[in-house]
Amino acid sequence: MMPAQEIISNLFSSLYSNERRNKGWCLVVPASRLAQEVLRTLQKYGYVGEFEFIDDGRAGKLRVQLLGRIHRCGSVKPRHSVNGDSYYMWERRLLPAYGTGILVVSTDEGVMSHVEAREKGLGGRLLGYVY
Repeated sequence: MMPAQEIISNLFSSLYSNERRNKGWCLVVPASRLAQEVLRTLQKYGYVGEFEFIDDGRAGKLRVQLLGRIHRCGSVKPRHSVNGDSYYMWERRLLPAYGTGILVVSTDEGVMSHVEAREKGLGGRLLGYVY
């Protein structure tokens, strides 16, 4: 079984490489609930379209519709702890401009963007970024 950090890294690298090749769909192997939650967050902000879980009898696969809106994405290693005050610092460090893109954060209330987490006053672990 692959560690969760590697699954997220694999997800972001698959999305990015298939976007660069102008593909319409992407296959992410292996699938996990954390990867599905990250995809739901990206879908909410319009970076990816529909996605589905394909059960192959092993860990499963995720088929993701690409919309051509991802310019750059990646995972953050190690997963840094963030709180309401430190989102601005990570936004400046990982995103090209203020208000462009999102940081994906794992909180007690689930996976969400840094914008939602800041509004709710939640801290968590930084998983990745996309713009």
